[in-house]
Amino acid sequence: MRYLSTRGHADRKRFCEILLEGLAPDGGLYLPETYPQISTENLTHLRQVWQTKGYAALAFEVLSLYIDDIPADDLQALCQKTYTAAVFGTPEIVPLKPLKTKAAPGAQVSLEALSNGPTLAFKDMAMQLLGNLFEYELARRNAELNIFGATSGDTGSAAEYAMRGKKGVRVFMTSPQGRMSPFQQAQMFSLLDENIHNIAIEGVFDDCQDIVKAVSNDLDFKRKYKIGTVNSINWARLLAQVVYYFAGYFQATQNNSQKVSFSVPSGNFGNVCAGHVARMMGLPIHTLVAATNENDVLDEFFRTGVYRVRGSADTHETSSPSMDISKASNFERFVFDLLGRDAALTNDLFGAQLSKHGRFDLSGNPHFAQAATRYGFASGKSTHANRLATIQDVHKRFHEMIDTHTADGVKVAREHVQAGVPMIVLETALPIKFAATIVEALGQEPTRPPKFDGIEALPRKVHVMPADVAQVKAYISQHCDRV
Repeated sequence: MRYLSTRGHADRKRFCEILLEGLAPDGGLYLPETYPQISTENLTHLRQVWQTKGYAALAFEVLSLYIDDIPADDLQALCQKTYTAAVFGTPEIVPLKPLKTKAAPGAQVSLEALSNGPTLAFKDMAMQLLGNLFEYELARRNAELNIFGATSGDTGSAAEYAMRGKKGVRVFMTSPQGRMSPFQQAQMFSLLDENIHNIAIEGVFDDCQDIVKAVSNDLDFKRKYKIGTVNSINWARLLAQVVYYFAGYFQATQNNSQKVSFSVPSGNFGNVCAGHVARMMGLPIHTLVAATNENDVLDEFFRTGVYRVRGSADTHETSSPSMDISKASNFERFVFDLLGRDAALTNDLFGAQLSKHGRFDLSGNPHFAQAATRYGFASGKSTHANRLATIQDVHKRFHEMIDTHTADGVKVAREHVQAGVPMIVLETALPIKFAATIVEALGQEPTRPPKFDGIEALPRKVHVMPADVAQVKAYISQHCDRV
């Protein structure tokens, strides 16, 4: 399997090369040259693997289609090491929870529980594997890696918990100062491990993401300091997320003739892009619903064909803060496919046009209609009032407490449910991570896992900096040159 850049760079690389690299040299994102195709027979086999051997075995089968430069026995061992009941709380790893009552046994909407990992967010599903992959590959190469990332809340803690204590790995994680929930901040900043560095940027998530991209595009700096990334711009991270679409499908269906839809809370477009990959492989997905909050850049595109990024001043601070994003990095992967893999046009749109104008318009492009028809995308928007109402309704009717981002997913899912097609909402996090809004909605505190008691009072290690690329690079250099 070889991988190419969405912006047309001539190189073709194998999985382990891009695992440690992140962005392509031309600033593009990596995708496989072709998507492996799942036949009906293949799908039957994968269903049997899921039913008889579980999630880790399913992960190995799916990942093997994309990874041919790690011996099969080693990859299987890495999957078995990652996806355990001890780490993820249940033998199923990602159990499906139907939202139904005795009065409504045929309810179509279910939650896929993705938030039972170490940091109580779906990011653990990929990040735990990524940590093990990094450690494995760095040991093979006798090398080191400095992970540089941006987080709006959950990526950072998931990455840090996955990488803490890992040999040969340092983490430098940027986050928007004061823009994460108190619980999210406590999770990250209370890690005192020597290889973990938290950098709070005075700005919004997009400022953090811009800094990560700027550093990644400085090839000399990137090579000197061995910079890699764990954001979903890293193909390995996104690939790991493809697996739970298969697991969700198998739990919601009895045979391969059935289709399902997924509603995915969407900010950076990574989670729903994994669904796009699964659909391109042949998984019978009817609709992929991108559910946004008040920062509705993606919803605007799917409605109008206009992709219009917002600046820091126009990025709303919301009660689903992990989606307070106005530049969806992974969106480039989908647009590349949407445009028939036209790398020159993709480069023009995401390079020149966004840089100059902060927007591009595909409404007049004949490919745009295919976003809905050929690729199955739909979208919708949720507001603070919507999320409060949805949290209240789900709790009252189904005795389930959901977090704010999952509520956005449920609200928008209900607008796209079709008879006979199960709708799966990808759970984003456990409610405790956004306790203030849960209290506002329900008048009660969400359950807190005992291991997180008193986390907000723990000592913290965090460095506050302005949104300045040079200062961040100097900070990385300072800590890497010490060794």
